[in-house]
Amino acid sequence: MQRSYGVWLLCWILLQSCTNSNPAPDVSDIKVTVRLSRFDSAFFALDTQRLTPSLDSLSKKFAGFYPEYMQYILGVSGDPADSATLQTTLLFLRSYKSINDSLQLRFSDTRALEKELATAFRYVKYYFPTYTPGTITLYTGPFDAPGVATVRSGTALGLQQFAGEDFFAYQTAEIQALYPTYLSKRFAPPYMVPGVIKAIAEDIFPLQTAELPLVEQMVEKGKYWYLSSLLLPDHPDSVITGYTSQQMQWCQENEGLIWSHLLKNEDLNSLNPVVIQTYLGEAPFTQGLSQEYSPGNLGAWIGWQIVKKFVAGHKDLTPEAIMKTNPSTILEQAKYKPK
Repeated sequence: MQRSYGVWLLCWILLQSCTNSNPAPDVSDIKVTVRLSRFDSAFFALDTQRLTPSLDSLSKKFAGFYPEYMQYILGVSGDPADSATLQTTLLFLRSYKSINDSLQLRFSDTRALEKELATAFRYVKYYFPTYTPGTITLYTGPFDAPGVATVRSGTALGLQQFAGEDFFAYQTAEIQALYPTYLSKRFAPPYMVPGVIKAIAEDIFPLQTAELPLVEQMVEKGKYWYLSSLLLPDHPDSVITGYTSQQMQWCQENEGLIWSHLLKNEDLNSLNPVVIQTYLGEAPFTQGLSQEYSPGNLGAWIGWQIVKKFVAGHKDLTPEAIMKTNPSTILEQAKYKPK
């Protein structure tokens, strides 16, 4: 059964039990413009009998995205006169035709997506008046291409990673090997706008975790989930974290246990990449904790709780000031001691 974006979003939200509890400001009077570009449709409409002039026309129409797509997604120069560009383009068009045909059905109507983006952009403008999100470009790429990417023109969304858990291609052994179920469960339309907001947050505040110890990286990652929750107050926390509703519930019920486990079993100031990966990397569960309910990337969730504790004691600080606060300062002043 094919589902449009709007149906997917409505069904999915009704099934979620973990909602974002942030009090939201009234942004209804804020004017924003959503610029949505359908590179996906235009690319697969290329005239393969006249590919060189057709690519040349495409490159001019999508000048802000075409070079990055060709170079970083397809791995060619993008020069319409280049033989490698022509051969790779033809091969991709043929091998992904059935994939794109299905994606076009699922994303034929983007009105719900645009409405959701508009709401999110109002919150972006409320908190960051001078920031302009840019164009949201939809594209179809190989399955190993990113679902969300910051590009010169704005943000690009790879539809191949948002088709819904029931999408036929996700069930193949090849894709399962590339994206295990704990990752592909997020390949659904409700994760599109949160992905855009995450990219915008990192565009406004470039992520700086290099050479930071474990606990400071946890707090730093938590800051972005805190910011996302402000910009997406109507979205469940599960789309911000990527956890299931059951994993969210387990985290909330076992916050003290998780923190105690970290204190007893790890050096919070560790720079060991293996330790950092254990708590800040994608995984089906966190080693040493419940294999059934604990999520991977659990350190970011604890970091988020530390940030929320800090914010509760510093209500005078703006989101921008909080994002710019050193993670060690947040950790020290939060006095985080969950029970």
